Amino acid sequence: MKDKIFLLYIRLDTAMKLRLFILFMLLVSSTNELWSQSENFRSRSSFGIMAGGSYYIGDLNPYFHFRRTKLAAGAIYRFSVNSRISLRSTFRYGSVEGYDSDADNEIQQMRNLSFQSEIFELTGGIEFHYKNYKLGNPKYFFTPYLSIDLGVFQMNPMTNYQGELIELQPLGTEGQGSSLSEKDPYPLVQFVVPLGVGMKLNLGERAAISLEYGIRKTFTDYLDDVGEGNYVSKTELTQENGNIATRLSDRSTVTGGMTGSRGNSSTNDWYSMFGVMLSFSLGNPDQCFYKQ
Repeated sequence: MKDKIFLLYIRLDTAMKLRLFILFMLLVSSTNELWSQSENFRSRSSFGIMAGGSYYIGDLNPYFHFRRTKLAAGAIYRFSVNSRISLRSTFRYGSVEGYDSDADNEIQQMRNLSFQSEIFELTGGIEFHYKNYKLGNPKYFFTPYLSIDLGVFQMNPMTNYQGELIELQPLGTEGQGSSLSEKDPYPLVQFVVPLGVGMKLNLGERAAISLEYGIRKTFTDYLDDVGEGNYVSKTELTQENGNIATRLSDRSTVTGGMTGSRGNSSTNDWYSMFGVMLSFSLGNPDQCFYKQ
């Protein structure tokens, strides 16, 4: 087979040989260029895992950061645009909870509401480095940074009732989805804007460690199932949404129940995720350092 190919090549005229040679060199050049671009892309990319904590600020915990902190974890992908900017995409899992029984305020204690919720968060955004930084570079090995992301998160507020966790959103505890309110049940998937501050430190040529604290601006007041709605008629709520909805709408210790607004209508709920990230380069270290 090789001999036949060689004889065919010998019989070709010079012009055809030249065309074949040029085509061959173009294919080799394109392959090398694609491989170089792929290597460059990988050298600027990193993947990491994270572990830390999460907590919530809202109607059931208006002021105290880190109260009832729960475990959180996730994964992060970063692409370094230059020495001052990185693009990132993250997936995080955490959980939050709040209890009126923790409050110093006597009225809040009498309200006696509680909730807990898992949070699944998917975001993408940008990091701004305070100093020149490159993963694996011994000279530019450390920087503080700021981050801003945009994404979505899924929540599902629940509460413990008679030893069983009950999902609150389907119950319409403020009359949602019934004739007692103009509101539909609140969505369990919501937009979120995470804002963060952190520090990066290289651990050799292929790895880095980061510490990050982030606070999340949400666009819902129902992460805790306590929004701007009022206490509604118990008799009517029972007729439309059932006994459990009525019992979990007003769990107060006040004789005859509470009236007025169930929560603070002027602010939405927030939550925080923070922790340690360990990242690894997806390619060989880039020999060229790229500044802005």
